[in-house]
Amino acid sequence: MATKKTAKDNARSHSGRFTDLDQDKLRGGYYTSSEVATWLCAWAIRSPKDRVLEPSCGDGAFLEAAAKRFAELSTRRPAIARQLTGVEIVATEADRARARLHGQLSQRAADVVTTGDFFSWWQDSAQPAFDAVVGNPPFIRYQTFPEPHRSLAMALMVGQGLSPNRLTNIWVPFVVAAVASLRSGGRLALVLPAELLQVTYASQLRSFLTDRFGRIDIVACNELFFEKAEQEVVLLLADGLLVSASDANPCRVTLTETRTPSEITSRAPAVVLAAAQPKTIRHGSEKWLKYFLSEKEITFMRALRDAGVTTNLSTHASVDVGVVTGKNEFFVLTSAQVEDFGLKGLTAPLVSRSAHLKGARVGRADWNAMAAAGDRVHLLHLKANKAKPSAALARYIRFGEGNEVHKGYKCSIREPWYAVPSVWTPDGFLFRQIYDFPRVVLNQAGATSTDTIHRLTGKKEKPERIIANTYTWLTAASAEIEGRSYGGGVLELEPTEAERLLVPATLNGAMPLAECDKLTRAGRLNEVLQENARIVLMGHMGLSQSDCFILRDIWAKMRDRRSARCRGRPSVKADGTAA
Repeated sequence: MATKKTAKDNARSHSGRFTDLDQDKLRGGYYTSSEVATWLCAWAIRSPKDRVLEPSCGDGAFLEAAAKRFAELSTRRPAIARQLTGVEIVATEADRARARLHGQLSQRAADVVTTGDFFSWWQDSAQPAFDAVVGNPPFIRYQTFPEPHRSLAMALMVGQGLSPNRLTNIWVPFVVAAVASLRSGGRLALVLPAELLQVTYASQLRSFLTDRFGRIDIVACNELFFEKAEQEVVLLLADGLLVSASDANPCRVTLTETRTPSEITSRAPAVVLAAAQPKTIRHGSEKWLKYFLSEKEITFMRALRDAGVTTNLSTHASVDVGVVTGKNEFFVLTSAQVEDFGLKGLTAPLVSRSAHLKGARVGRADWNAMAAAGDRVHLLHLKANKAKPSAALARYIRFGEGNEVHKGYKCSIREPWYAVPSVWTPDGFLFRQIYDFPRVVLNQAGATSTDTIHRLTGKKEKPERIIANTYTWLTAASAEIEGRSYGGGVLELEPTEAERLLVPATLNGAMPLAECDKLTRAGRLNEVLQENARIVLMGHMGLSQSDCFILRDIWAKMRDRRSARCRGRPSVKADGTAA
């Protein structure tokens, strides 16, 4: 993966805010294997006269593969150097790329690679100029991408009709610029994060691509491409750039899934893509994650979402992030710490980890047991923020300042720095990170939560009834579609995604939450789901048994796909219990 800044640049640009992060992650510095680069170039480069761009060439893996592909097409060495262009911002990496090409192009290798920022280069170059763009753009968060490069990248997106925001990862403008670099009929062959399929900030890009290409093939692999990074990636093959984005465009989009990278690279691109089946997705409103489903399943889920018997969770409840302390090590305490520091009366009960939530309810007895076991279940909470601190609190504040807690970003922007905002008690908790089932838990402990767990507040219905109706295959299947998974196999739901979970439009009876709680704690979640299929899905919503099985199978298929990548975690059977 091409890098966009050095470790020194990062430290200088961000004043230490991100210095605790792995530098490879900061600069997006994970490189594509030569096998994958060769495979992509074999698909993208079709003529000895093609002009090819690699916008973030790193150490030159794609440039080397492209040069070899041109040689296979009997392109002469001087022509290869004229038709191949690479851009790399890090001078040492650009030198490595030139050295890598030297064996094929000799002195002409120096003509291929430009050292500099891609977005500045793009702005100063005549576009469109290329038949194909290949590569692996950097995966860098908006906040960690230094100026002036970030502003140039965002301005480029705006110029192409998109609206970036502070969630936009820098790979997105790289893709946009790549499209804008192509001549009519041109092609993209890129390694991109699987976030392309699932995150909200990429939704504009998905529409942008389908508006401009005649065919898009996505190739996914259940094994991770990068050993050092728990980053799931996909191969994006976009073909047939239209003359105008306003042209009528029945874009054909397919997804091909393999088990290992070798199942891709050991076969010719045409062979890998031959079995791809086109899917119909509403690109403006649906995530491409649905491409892992069959056409029948996609149609079924769409019809169910449009049907009057279902609604979004947001109809019945709101979902908000938990408390953001700025430094949990200081603000989240054990009972012994509360006693030692004399902070009794200055804390609020808390659940700080999903492991604290064993069933479908959490009560005061559960919280007391966690406190007695030494769990960190006390949140420093000052109800009168402007009051003069007590002697004990003043000592604890000095202790925090001695450890520079007040200099952390969240603490530094509030007054006083030790007054944690937004501490309130929700009706329930909703898991942010999910390994098997998207559990919602009734809060009977009077506790709040840190931002590792979302807070749920009911609207008109009783919280217990709302939560009981989430224990279905309907909610489970929709969670796998609405959330996003990462390389480690965890499904994550942000509040807006959680509020899109499908639940019954009318909340009638379900398995009593007390019984649901008992069974869930005993590892018998499947019994709850089967009973609620009978009571809720079939009894109240009117679904058939086969409809219920489709929902169950969608949940199991999507869950098992991501959990297969979860290293060191016990596998989960289709009924939600440990294998």
